Amino acid sequence: MGVFTYETEFTSVIAPPRLFKALVLDADNLVPKIAPQAVKSAEIVEGDGGVGTIKKTSFGEGSEYSYVKHQVDALDKDNFVYSYSLIEGDALSDKIEKISYEIKLVASADGGSIIKNTSNYHTKGDVEIKEEHVRAGKERAHALFKVIETYLVANPDAYN
Repeated sequence: MGVFTYETEFTSVIAPPRLFKALVLDADNLVPKIAPQAVKSAEIVEGDGGVGTIKKTSFGEGSEYSYVKHQVDALDKDNFVYSYSLIEGDALSDKIEKISYEIKLVASADGGSIIKNTSNYHTKGDVEIKEEHVRAGKERAHALFKVIETYLVANPDAYN
C-alpha cells in the first residue's frame, strides 16, 4: 500500500470560529440547504458527531458520484482542526483503500482565515494517483467552500 499526500491552502474573508461552525460543525445541515445540487443529504449513520462517528453524504443529481461514507478521526473545536477519512462509496475506486483529510483553519492578519488542507490517498498496491484526478476533486471541494463562504458573507448573523 502506498500513501500519496497532497496539500492545498487558500484564504477566506470569514474568521476561523465562524467558518469552522459552518464548514465543519453544521455542514450536514447547511450544505444540503444552500447547495442541494451538490449535496442532497448528509446524515450520521453511527455515533454522536464526535470522533469515531460515521456519516453518509448523498450527492445531488449532477454529481458523478452517488454517495460516500466518512469517519471522523479528530475534531478539535478550540484549534479549528477537523480530520476525517473517506471509508466507503463510489468516489473510492478499486485502487484506493481510503482517503484521509485534515482541515485546519488559521487566523489571517486581515481577520479572515487561512484554510490548510492535507489529503492522504491510501492506495491498494503500488498504484499512483494522477495529479489531474486530485485537482478535479479539489476544485469541486473549493467550489462548495465558496458557496458556504458566500452564504456567510450574505448572512452576517449566521454562525456567530
